[in-house]
Formats: sequence, structure tokens, C-alpha cells
Amino acid sequence: MPKVLSIVLGGGKGTRLFPLTKERSKPAVPFGGKFRIVDIPISNCINAGFRKIYILTQFNSASLHLHIARSYNFDSFSGGFVEILAAEQTPVHSGWYEGTADAVRKNLIHFRPQNPSHYIIVSGDQLYRMNLDEMFEQHLKSKARLTIAGTLVDRDTASALGIIKAQPNSFIERFLEKPGPSKDISEYKLPLDIRPVGSSPEKEYLASMGIYIFDADLMEEALAGDANDFGKEVIPEILEREKINAYLFDGYWEDIGTIKSFYDANIQLTDINPKFNFYDEENPIYTHNRNLPSSKLNYCTLNQALATDGCIITNASIRRSIVGIRTIIESGASLDGVVCMGADHYEREEDKNLNKNRGIPNIGIGGGSILRKAIIDKNARIGPNCRIGIDDLPRQDGEYTTHYIVDGVIVIPKNMVVPAGTVI
Repeated sequence: MPKVLSIVLGGGKGTRLFPLTKERSKPAVPFGGKFRIVDIPISNCINAGFRKIYILTQFNSASLHLHIARSYNFDSFSGGFVEILAAEQTPVHSGWYEGTADAVRKNLIHFRPQNPSHYIIVSGDQLYRMNLDEMFEQHLKSKARLTIAGTLVDRDTASALGIIKAQPNSFIERFLEKPGPSKDISEYKLPLDIRPVGSSPEKEYLASMGIYIFDADLMEEALAGDANDFGKEVIPEILEREKINAYLFDGYWEDIGTIKSFYDANIQLTDINPKFNFYDEENPIYTHNRNLPSSKLNYCTLNQALATDGCIITNASIRRSIVGIRTIIESGASLDGVVCMGADHYEREEDKNLNKNRGIPNIGIGGGSILRKAIIDKNARIGPNCRIGIDDLPRQDGEYTTHYIVDGVIVIPKNMVVPAGTVI
């Protein structure tokens, strides 16, 4: 039987998601009220039966390490594990990871004792639900030693991704990494007879999702040199000498690489029929089991809203919003299009009284505050009677006293204090 190792790339600095990545890596950013982004690829691997999983981390990794340690513990009989491999100095390697391929190369010493037949490499910071076992079966049938998952994208999206020119037999003819917005790539359009039925006519290009299946011997060969990046160097080099298989994925996939795409992906979860479905009983998304109480809703109006575990919401109006774990929303507050990430702990009454004497609001949303189109990071303190984003005027991106504006979205960073009566 094949022995498959899953490798989850923990991501780089995540600069495009700043300030959400100010104190954490991109895979550790909270998503959907109670999850972290990294839960998505890990769950895809577990649901496919690939339960030997390594997470490669480097930047701002403490929060991610803590989440992994609390969330993924297999029993001793399953043979599975989710293990973190942080960048380390050794007699052979003394520097940081220089790219995706370099990160894998520097950890081959840890992978080899598992004696794998194949490696599955997935990104730790994308939103999708894929049957990786189906992709693996296609890889075996193709007789290729490398399979790349691809999804259809439009021309604008193609600028920042690796573009695949595929043949009708699913083998890859050419591969172009990040062509940019001005280069003519019309020859890379996927032929109509290959495209899935019902696919958008605007999505004419097949883009690499950064999900690869390598035969173990090919991985060793490909990383024997000094190539640092799979897309820019390793894949083009392999394509020159042998066939590469393309696996066409026609489900929902979102890179969530910017504040706008992150905000939109969260808000879309409140749709009647969301594009990404957390309610698939056969393929659940796993996360930290916090053993929190049920949320308490007192005299509230909720419409297309997600209220996660341990919240206390009183006399509030919440529309098309996500209310994260342990969120406290006081009487008279109103949220519309808000992604609230919640809190790491409940405040004790003595702490609340002490903060009150200092003029510091409680963690959560103060009474009478009105919020529109905003992201509220963990442990933020929004005082009573604040007005955030209610004017719908164009906003200048930048850093301000109590918040950031990125892609027109107001972001209240982690642990921020927004005094009572603040208008943003």
C-alpha cells in the first residue's frame, strides 16, 4: 500500500493580510468564528485518510503552534499525527526557509524515516474542500510522478498564480509562473472541451492551486539541487524532462490572500447557501475543542448571522455578520457586515471593575455601538456608543490611532481599545 506523507506549508509573512498577521502567521488567522485557516488543509488531509501530517512553519508561529498542539491529537493505534517542523539551524542548514521547495528540502531528513512512497504538499492558507484521495487515485492512474491540482480562474486572478497549459489527456504542456497583468497569455486558455460543464465563461485559465503530489523518488531528485521555489524553478525543470499530470478541481477555492478577500470569504459564510460549506457531516472541518457553553441570546434580532460558542448577546441587532467565540455584545448594539473574531478568555468581575475605574471598556462590543463593514480582531474592546463605518463613505487606506483601513475595510487589531463614543 502507498505510504503518503502530507506536508502543509505554514506560509510566509502574510504581509497582504496585515494587521491580522501582525502577531500571528496567516494560517493561524481565525476564520468563520471558531476555526483557524490552517484547519482547512489539515481537515482535507484527515478526511482523505492521509493522517501523517507535517506543518512547516517559520514566521510568527507561536499562535499556530499552540493551536496545533491543542487541536490535533491522534490515539496511539491510528498511526496518525500532526507534527510541527519549525525552521531550525543545523550543521547543514543555517538560514531561514528561502522558498517552498527549500522548506521541504531542509526537512527531508525528518521525512525519510517514515519511508514514504508519496508526498502530498498543500498550502496552509487557502480555503477549499477537496477530495485529496480522488486526486491521489488520478495520480496513480496517470503513471506520472508529479500531479498538480489546478482550478479555473479569470485573467486578473491569473496574474499572480502559476498558469497551466493542459492537454486533453490531462498532461501539462507548459507552465508559466505569475505572468503579471500585461503579458499575453491567451495561448494558455483552457480548451472548451476540457472545461467542466457549467463553468464560468470568464474563467478561461487553469491556475495551480499550490497542491502537489510527488512520488518520493522524484521529490528526492528534484530537491537534490539548490532550487528554492516549486512554481518558479522545480516544476519548470521537471516539465522539461518528463510528464506532469494536471488534476482539474472545479469546486470552491479562494486564496484569501488580501483583507478584502478574507472579509468577503467570511461574510459569504452567512449566505443562505454559502459557497464554502462547514455543514458537510461526512467531511467535517476540525478545530480546537474548547468545551465552551452554548451561546446565550437575550432579546436579539439575528438575520444571516453566525454566533459561535460561548457568546453572550443582549438586546442586539446582528445582520450578515460572524460573532466569534466568547464574544460579549451589550444591550443596544448593532452589527451589519462585521467579522468579529471573539476573545481568548472571559474577563473576571474584579477585572471589569478595575478597568471601569480606569476608563477601559470590557472586551467585546459596548452597549449602543453601531458597526458596519469591519473586522474586529480578538480581545478588542469596543466602548459603548461607538460609531464604526456607518457613513459608507470612501476610506483612505492607512494606519490610524485605533484602527487600520485596508482595501476599504475597517480593521480593529487584536487587543485594541476603542474608547466610548469613538467615531470611525
